[in-house]
Formats: sequence, structure tokens, C-alpha cells
Amino acid sequence: MLRLELRPAPSRLMIYLSPLLAMALMLVVGMIVFTILGQPPLKAFHAFFVEPINDWYGFGELLIKSSPLALIALGLAVGFRANIWNIGAEGQLIMGAIAAGGVALWLHETTNAWILLPLMFIAGALGGMFWASIPAFLRTRFNTSEILVSLMLVYVANLILSWLIHGPWRDPDGYGFPQSKLFESSAILPIMMEGTRVHAGLFITVLALIAAGIFFRWSLTAFQMRVAGLAPKAALYAGFKQKKMVWLGLLAGGAAAGLAGTSEVAGPIGQLLIPISPGYGFAAIIVAFVGRLHPVGIVLASLLMALLYLGGESAQMQLALPAAVSGVFQGMLLFFLLATDVLIQFKLRWVSKASVGAA
Repeated sequence: MLRLELRPAPSRLMIYLSPLLAMALMLVVGMIVFTILGQPPLKAFHAFFVEPINDWYGFGELLIKSSPLALIALGLAVGFRANIWNIGAEGQLIMGAIAAGGVALWLHETTNAWILLPLMFIAGALGGMFWASIPAFLRTRFNTSEILVSLMLVYVANLILSWLIHGPWRDPDGYGFPQSKLFESSAILPIMMEGTRVHAGLFITVLALIAAGIFFRWSLTAFQMRVAGLAPKAALYAGFKQKKMVWLGLLAGGAAAGLAGTSEVAGPIGQLLIPISPGYGFAAIIVAFVGRLHPVGIVLASLLMALLYLGGESAQMQLALPAAVSGVFQGMLLFFLLATDVLIQFKLRWVSKASVGAA
């Protein structure tokens, strides 16, 4: 029988090459899936991975979708490095969008245009942080699982959004559709690339990338969180403050998700409605791990994940494939990444039944 045995020293090279191997395996299995679905593999590959970005507008769409993915993943990486598992970034994104949308709807008449957008981003970050503070408080006070609490809060956030756009924030001129009023132009991010929908929210992601790079590289707190993630007992012996790390890890993810939600409602959407995102908060978890929790890797992984979103839309229109095909590719990417990571840490060894029985 086969048994997994821990390797004495995992290959450092393979740690960084495994995302590329996972991508290659995803493409190979994806071609098999297309064949099973009755689609010519090369035609399907072109429609899924080439057609969505073969012009300037398509490239702009790639940037629009990769920006919130990278932003959320950067925030999540802060906690993930310390084994603090924020799985509820989708809910924090929604609450950030609600907070920013409230500012846009209620203050556009009394606030100068030049300060409205900054207020929206501040409100969005605070909204995401507030929603992340709930699992942080419960973890540090009652030792609850931040995984379960943050995940369950996603559904609560969706219900709050649904109540608002069906009730007090519903557009009276919206012909009965569950949505808020369209935001005024002063609450909409300006377009940065002519001929595309790329907006100024991209700069928020760039700033977050720079800040994360500095934090991970030179911050003592980041070093302490990294040690806590790799060797919890050593961190405890050194006197590192675990509760501080929990709060920082969850609040960083919440702030990043809230900013991403603000960029969505002040950018391509321009109002509050359901859904605000196609699952960016969940997909960003995959982005963070494919990018190896490193800012540069996260940016590259976010571009790949954005391409999977665009490819799914293209496959729907050109190949009449179901929308779930995008989720299939995302799932395969995560599965193969986890599989390769296991084989990096462990090696397969054949053990006879006799030796197992003797043991």
C-alpha cells in the first residue's frame, strides 16, 4: 500500500514551481473536459483563454476583474501568513459596498465632489473592518473558529444587502427591480483608459501592492506573524501577542475587501444591487495561495483568475457552455495546487501489508 512520508527538507524550487505545474495540469484536464462536452479542444482553448483578451477592451476587462481579486488577496495574505483563516471576505466586500453606497446615496447633495469618493473609500474600508471584527472578537474572546464565523457572516451580509435594496434604499424609479438609485457622477470613479472600463480604483490596488510589499519585507509585526504561522510554539515562547495578530490579520482582510467592494459599486456597477461581485471574496483565497502569499505572485495569480472569469463568459456566448465552467477551472486550479503542495511536503512510499501489520 502507498503511504505518505514527511520529507526531511521540501524542495524550495518546487514550492515556487508548483503553481505553474498546477496551471499546466488544469489546462490538460480542461482540454479533456472540453472534449467530453463535445467541443474541439483547440477551439475551446482559444475561446476560453485567447478570445477574451484579443483586443484593448478585453485587456481592460482583465484589469477590472483582476484588481479586486488582487486587492482582497493581499489583505487575506496578511492573516494567512499567521494561520489566521479569514474565509468571509465576500461578506466583508458586501458590507464595504453597503457602507460606501450609503455615503454615495445620502451625502452626494451636501458634500463636495472632490471629497465624496475619499469618504466612500473610508466608509468602505471601515465597513469591511467592522464585519471582520466580529470573528476577530469571537476568536480572541471565546476562542471560536474564525473560519466558520467569517463564512456564516457572508450570508448575513447578503441578507442585509437584500433588505436594503428591497426596502429603504430601493430605487422608486427602478420599475420594481431590487436595486438602489444610480450614483451621481461625483460618486463614480473616473475612467483611466479610453475605450475601456478601467477606472481609478486600479490605483487603490497598486497602492495596496506597494504597502503589502513594504509590510511583508520590513515590518517586525509581519515577521512575528510569519513565525507564528510557521512555528506557533516558538512564537508563544518568544512572547508574540497572538490576539494582536488575530485582530491585525482579520482587519487587514476586511479593510481590503471593503475597499474592493467600494471600487465595484463606484466603478463598473454604479449602484447597489445583487450580486455585487461574482464571488471575488472566495476566488481571492485561491489567488492568495496560487500567488504563494507574495505580492508579486498574487498579482500574477489574480490575472490568471480574472482570465478564468472572462473565459467562462466567453465560453457561454461562443460555445454555449454553462456558466459553471469557470468555477470548474477555478476548482481544478485549487485542487492541483493542493495536490502538488502535499507532494512537496511528503513523498509516496510503497509499504507491504506485512510490514504494516508488524508495525
